[in-house]
Amino acid sequence: MAGISDGDSRAAVRRERLILLILAAVQFTTIVDFMIVMPLGPQLMRTLQIGPAEFGLIVSSYTFAAGLSGLVASSIVDRFPRRTSFLVLYSGFLLGTLLCAISPTYHTLVAARIATGAFGGVLGGMAMTIIGDVVPEERRGRATGSLMTGFALASVAGVPLGLFLGTNYGWQVPFIALVIAGVPILFLAPFAMPRLDGHVHQVHAHPLRSLTETFSFASHLNAFALTVALMMGSFTVFPYVSTYFVSNVGLTEQQLPLIYVVGGGLTLFTASAIGKLTDHWGALTVFRTISPISALLLLAITHLPHVAVSVAVVVFGSLMVSNVGRMIAAMTMITSSVERHRRGGFLSANSSVQHIASGMGAYVGGIIISESENGLLERFGLVGWIAAGSTLISLWLAGRIRSLEVTPGLAETISLGAAAEATVDASEPIAAAIEEC
Repeated sequence: MAGISDGDSRAAVRRERLILLILAAVQFTTIVDFMIVMPLGPQLMRTLQIGPAEFGLIVSSYTFAAGLSGLVASSIVDRFPRRTSFLVLYSGFLLGTLLCAISPTYHTLVAARIATGAFGGVLGGMAMTIIGDVVPEERRGRATGSLMTGFALASVAGVPLGLFLGTNYGWQVPFIALVIAGVPILFLAPFAMPRLDGHVHQVHAHPLRSLTETFSFASHLNAFALTVALMMGSFTVFPYVSTYFVSNVGLTEQQLPLIYVVGGGLTLFTASAIGKLTDHWGALTVFRTISPISALLLLAITHLPHVAVSVAVVVFGSLMVSNVGRMIAAMTMITSSVERHRRGGFLSANSSVQHIASGMGAYVGGIIISESENGLLERFGLVGWIAAGSTLISLWLAGRIRSLEVTPGLAETISLGAAAEATVDASEPIAAAIEEC
């Protein structure tokens, strides 16, 4: 019996790794899709004959659509198996990305970005929901760190490659490449993922009541408050770093990709280690260790004078590592702060809050920052103090998060195992191939 138990355990770990690989790949495609629009701005404005305001709508339409769709999804997503929801969302995201590639006019591109955001914005919350259902709490920090590698790879490889394709072959080509990269993931997912439908059999309230309840529980509100503080501590600064580096720090536009490549590379190598430390020390301890460092780096980067490229690379890379590190710890706590049968709706709502708060942060930063007559950004340091203050507030908010994780009983464990049995044979050969990764 011990041998069978060990074999089942190894199979479960292989399945976790395969699912995490798929989710990280999805994270990569969705982040590149969102980020690639910004560096393509000059080409889009020239080709579509639009001004800065119209281009701003192209960028923000994705975020607003993601926020609204997250609220809708939070009221209904727990009524369906996780695998079904994931496949529908990712299919819609790829279709929206394809529509971006073939959009002939400005207005059709905005409509396509709305469609892409409506599906892509919910995928982040769905990925964390699947991790919460598949990965035990004692390994969840490492799993969240693995998911964050999608962000790192998007920064170090996806965005520079997409920018190269867009600059040399047209702004539509990066979107076509993302669709081509995403189709194999879409076809692999049904074989790799179990249905994850144990929550479906719970009694669900009316969608409107479900949405109200999501924003009624104290544990949910604490998690949402932490999410808002984290986003305000990031997006008041990050959208303007590139402009500040060029106008105030002295970097050239050709040197900017180096900043993101190095920062993404550092994140890629540290995310997994931070995830392991989160499992070993506890998410709250890791969060409270990294967040003060992040606050100091936010002040450093927003007050950076004219320096050598190497100094700018070190400061920005360190900030990216600390920012991703605190997100790993925070999302580990947030995922465990909700009951299993409410997790899909809650994390969809949290994804919506995250998008809306990031938009608010960027808006607040844009209101405060001004441009002088000689092209320098002014009051960026004040934005840094606001971001650092929000980061320090998150230390208190994180202490209010409580884990509601309940170890499943024997009957539930057997039920979940039976539900997964139907697909495990199909995915095990694939999972075995990456067992040593």
